[in-house]
Amino acid sequence: MSTIRVDVVSAEESIFSGEAKFVALPGEAGELGILPGHIPLITRIKPGAVRIEKAEGDEEFVFVAGGILEVQPNHVTVLSDTAIRGHDLDEAKATEARKQAEEALKNANSELDIAKAQSELAVMAAQIAALRKYRQKR
Repeated sequence: MSTIRVDVVSAEESIFSGEAKFVALPGEAGELGILPGHIPLITRIKPGAVRIEKAEGDEEFVFVAGGILEVQPNHVTVLSDTAIRGHDLDEAKATEARKQAEEALKNANSELDIAKAQSELAVMAAQIAALRKYRQKR
């Protein structure tokens, strides 16, 4: 059985490091699937769920708020400012943060405020979707 080394790193800590049979994550142009031996690739990723099918067969889910993906034939690195393990996601907090972003969008006075609120809203919507996806797999 062939595997690929996977590292998911946030600005604060290493979230996941281990061997995997498959990795799926949200690329800028759509969903990406990475298998061992994949051609080299560097691309940006959108907020969403990183699904890692570990060598033992179980799955690990990590929410990333966007970032950079680097793929080498035997190594995948996901770099994100914010990355949260699936079991650590809190739907109530994410829903509250989404409501706050919606309110900030309504009250935005400048293009910069609008852009910040839209970005935060997109991240919170992706986090809630990732949480629901994680729960379905459980």
